[in-house]
Amino acid sequence: MRCANWLAIVILCASFDAFSDPPATTQVVDTELQDVSAELAKILKKHKLPGMVVIVTKGDAIIASGAAGVRKSGVDTNISIHDQFHIGSCTKAITATLCAILVEEGKLSWDSTIEQVFPEIVPRIDKAYRFVTLEQLLTHRSGLPEDRKPTEILQTIRDFQGSLPEARRFWMIDSLSKPPAAATGTRHQYSNAGYIIAGAMCEKVTGFSWENLMTARIFKPLGMATAGFGAPGRAGKLDQPRGHTMMNIGIEPGDIADNPAALGPAGTVHCSLPDWAKFVAAHLTRNKLVAPETYAKLQTPVTDPQIPYAMGWIVTDRDWADGEALTHSGSNGFWYAVVWASIRKEMSVLIVTNQAGPAVPKACDDAAALMIKRFIAPAAAVTK
Repeated sequence: MRCANWLAIVILCASFDAFSDPPATTQVVDTELQDVSAELAKILKKHKLPGMVVIVTKGDAIIASGAAGVRKSGVDTNISIHDQFHIGSCTKAITATLCAILVEEGKLSWDSTIEQVFPEIVPRIDKAYRFVTLEQLLTHRSGLPEDRKPTEILQTIRDFQGSLPEARRFWMIDSLSKPPAAATGTRHQYSNAGYIIAGAMCEKVTGFSWENLMTARIFKPLGMATAGFGAPGRAGKLDQPRGHTMMNIGIEPGDIADNPAALGPAGTVHCSLPDWAKFVAAHLTRNKLVAPETYAKLQTPVTDPQIPYAMGWIVTDRDWADGEALTHSGSNGFWYAVVWASIRKEMSVLIVTNQAGPAVPKACDDAAALMIKRFIAPAAAVTK
């Protein structure tokens, strides 16, 4: 593992160059469902992973799904399509959508600054951050440094005595007290801290924790009954898959199985694939939660020669998508999740595994390429 005390860090592992009037609750339903479990089993064998689940959606419908492998290496308990998986930094698109809900309600604006929301902390932070906006935090252009590798703050926050909103506030002040790594708005720098601060903004203007807001404003309206936070399942009871180290060791749910809970807005959500698909479908069909034009805002990338990052989404043109494709991936060091979605076709491929490591993105790329070629662009080659 990356460090001796088993700390993991939420990372963006997206293989960017790979091919790679509604009812009250958005329902992603099975319709003429095709089972692709056999194809997944071959990919698992090739890449030596414990388990993988995949879903292909069109509109609000699941059109194909598959599950292969086991919940825990060495234990003969098969993974199910309805099992819960940690989706890591794919949480970011959900946090950004929560922010969008509060923007539509007038509690925040995209131009809300750190100084406006937290005037009381201004004397304690570097003056360069005073006018950083919510939008800049969500698009990784705040000036905060890249922070995908483990840092000392993770253990400090893990040991923090206080509520999760208090821990996020502590983390925010610690991050903002240091000089920025770049001038605000000038450079993309992937920052988990930026999303933690955005989550803290949501908490400040509502008086509710990010966890409560996510549950009440996104999970319940979309019917995401399996959604929660941290590693899924209960220790000592193999009721859900276990995340695995690169050495294929299953990790029991608990403190060492995930990043500190205060990191939540940047990436601690777990859920089943059918439930995650409900969120992705809402973005593709642009219904429920927020107005269509607000979804368009969330999916519009900043013009940047480095990376076309929107708010929780990388946006890139792909032939198989007939235009813009949304993608993101995430891992806390024990799980890996990735989504590829065509805006024009309103179709998506979601893939999760219960292991992380250098070889895992390639396994997911193989699965995504197979699903895209078979279901989304059967007449066209899937190319980079």
